[in-house]
Amino acid sequence: MASLQADRTEARLLVAARGGDERAFARLTSPYRRELQLHCYRMLGSLHDAEDIVQETMLRAWRRLGSFEGRTSLRRWLYTIATNACLNLLERQPRVALFSNEQPALATIDWLEPYPDTLLPERAHTNPQERMDLRESVALAFLSAIQHLPARQRAMLLLFDVLGWSVAEVAELLDTSTAAVNSGLQRARTKLERRPAPRPTDEEERVLVERFVEAWDRVDIQAIVELLREDAVMAMPPEPVWFDGRDAVGEFFATVPAEGDLKRITLVPTRANLRPALAAYFNGKAYGLMVFEIAEGQIAEVVGFADAASVYDRFGLPERFEEPT
Repeated sequence: MASLQADRTEARLLVAARGGDERAFARLTSPYRRELQLHCYRMLGSLHDAEDIVQETMLRAWRRLGSFEGRTSLRRWLYTIATNACLNLLERQPRVALFSNEQPALATIDWLEPYPDTLLPERAHTNPQERMDLRESVALAFLSAIQHLPARQRAMLLLFDVLGWSVAEVAELLDTSTAAVNSGLQRARTKLERRPAPRPTDEEERVLVERFVEAWDRVDIQAIVELLREDAVMAMPPEPVWFDGRDAVGEFFATVPAEGDLKRITLVPTRANLRPALAAYFNGKAYGLMVFEIAEGQIAEVVGFADAASVYDRFGLPERFEEPT
């Protein structure tokens, strides 16, 4: 019954939007904006670019609404526009990894940006299974790895493996054959090494990050190192640097941020890419963001975004931070 009512509401809004009602168009498309933005983020690896492409998608959809005949769902029609807009952008502005594919992907994608959990589709906040399903597809390691794929292969992989479209639907969107899609999917999967780690509980994440912050506030580098897995790694997009092993990561924390004077940096908990994250403020000013991958009770990966201050507002974070008095 609810589905029937939703269909009737969409049909009514579609008629009004075709008549030039911009408010009806906004209501018609608003349920899809977040998932479209997430799809574009996966395609492009950049939150800023994803936001721009969604705006472009909505403008194109508004202008072409008269050509939408309803032979497919409105959602699928919008995905078609958004995916093609991403492909057009990648064709106009080719992106080249900093090093060869032999280098860790996270160290080669200088345009990678974090994605605030607050911008994820609503179902990721209300449906635990949906949240679990999303987790791997927003992992920074996965996102950086697929940026090495040719753009059309990337689209095939995301549409089929992540969104669950059929091969025929993917072929129609990309204006190609089902054989080409099957071949593209096989090549894309061959290039990716997807080894999902066991999912830590929310409590495990909370406790571990709290211990990290406490050690940071004490400038206790040894305590920080003990929270890291022996094979822990750290990347710092857009810089082409890679720290391999807990000792190397610990040495970085001991010498680089504020030249090792960690007391000058305040850490504020947040979340990005369905992982725990910490926003850093250097002398009260927005400084950067660290996103953590946790596995088997320890920190397995730290991705530090030194230029993340430009997206602090997307995380609901202030540009300046003052300690409460």
